[in-house]
Amino acid sequence: MNETADKLFISTSSPHLRDTDSINKIMWTVNVALIPALIMAYYFFGTRALWITLLAVVAAVATEALVHRVAGKSIRIHDGSAVITGILLAFNLPASAPWWMPIVGSVFAIVIVKELFGGLGNNILNPALAARAFLLASWPVEMTASWVSPREGTLSGISAITSATPLSLLKDSAEIIANPQNYEPGRVQQAQEAIANLSSSYSNLLIGNVGGCIGETSVIALLIGALFMFYRHVLTWQIPFTYIGTVALLAWIFGGSEGLFTGNWIFHILSGGLILGAFYMATDMVTSPLNSRGQIIFGVGCGILTVAIRLWGGYPEGVSYSIILMNLAVPLIDRYTVPSVFGEVNKK
Repeated sequence: MNETADKLFISTSSPHLRDTDSINKIMWTVNVALIPALIMAYYFFGTRALWITLLAVVAAVATEALVHRVAGKSIRIHDGSAVITGILLAFNLPASAPWWMPIVGSVFAIVIVKELFGGLGNNILNPALAARAFLLASWPVEMTASWVSPREGTLSGISAITSATPLSLLKDSAEIIANPQNYEPGRVQQAQEAIANLSSSYSNLLIGNVGGCIGETSVIALLIGALFMFYRHVLTWQIPFTYIGTVALLAWIFGGSEGLFTGNWIFHILSGGLILGAFYMATDMVTSPLNSRGQIIFGVGCGILTVAIRLWGGYPEGVSYSIILMNLAVPLIDRYTVPSVFGEVNKK
């Protein structure tokens, strides 16, 4: 009897395969990955960037702790999720934002977008991006009217037309060239020179020596953080690579002023919030599809919407809204890309 009992298998409920990853490990890995971009933000935009980031993080963490206490939940601010929300929200704000804006945005992100839906793991939208959309709709002047130029200067030609970002420069210049009758001849020439200068601005775009939101400008810093996340196995290739690849392809086909297949796709990759969005926000595990097929569809959808907004929409940038819209489509994507159950019998 004892010999037979020793040979019996102990059966437990799933999951049978376990990993050493935890919520804390994943969240703090992302936080560490964002440090290079924060350092470059300080270098180009000064202590204002650190101040806005600190306010956003403190407000997010304090709000989450307060909500948990009021709801009678155990306070779990140590998992790092609120810290990520605060940093990413700050990274999506201009350095000229007033001090109260990151606080209001963080409170909105935690209370409305995250906790009202049940807390971590239940929110349907990326909290930082939803908060950015809320701030942009509520205070558009503070969010878009004044951009701080980096310490080292900015792209040649921007100050001649607009003080905004490279994508705004491209959109404004294209509008001037397309309707020269509405502008002075000198204005048209400035627009032509500005667009020509974009082709030689790759080094500035790579290091972050351009106008823009606090954490989106330095492509090199963001890629260093992304490599760290790949190394720690908290990031997969499906969403960021399909997202960026789709933007590059469509920008090359439709983004040129001289017809199809003449667009400056490298500029579109390096400009705006594409790298920040593709590696740090579209890949949010809670608001992205569960499996590889769904993630590829999600990335392609984000890319299509981003290019559509950039080229034909009213905003020069479309990363935030594209990710939010695809967040809403995630349940539908998961429904039609769910893999077959192992051992399922085909009844046909």
